[in-house]
Amino acid sequence: MLDFNRSTSNINKEMGEVRVKVKLINAVDETLVSRGLLNPNQLRVIETEALVDTGAVKMVLPMTIVQELGLRIRGQQTAQYADGREEEVGLTEALIIEIQGRETIEAALITGNEILIGQTVLETLDLLVDCKNQRLIPNPKHPNYPVFRI
Repeated sequence: MLDFNRSTSNINKEMGEVRVKVKLINAVDETLVSRGLLNPNQLRVIETEALVDTGAVKMVLPMTIVQELGLRIRGQQTAQYADGREEEVGLTEALIIEIQGRETIEAALITGNEILIGQTVLETLDLLVDCKNQRLIPNPKHPNYPVFRI
């Protein structure tokens, strides 16, 4: 399996990597809990740290996280790496992603050994990357809640 993680120590020193706390929830479990079909104690949730990767379009999860969340692999998707190589990787069913109190639902690509937050998550949560201060910030135009462009 190819390593999807792009950061190197030299790049990190120059640009600074952005890491955020993220809560990942199995969306099927959450639906079952809301319908009274699953005990809330059985809801599979992971709270951890993720690397924000502005070069990635979709969210990326390592197989260990996919297994811990109990996510079904729905199929395969072609992924293109920064060096131009392409590879078929797994695509999960939907999971809920929560960052800074904002949440979205998305399928994720399965590869590598680190959780990567891609552009689609950032766009739907209306978060911007502040590289200088190595953090995510709410869009100043909508600081209290995400706004979706139509």
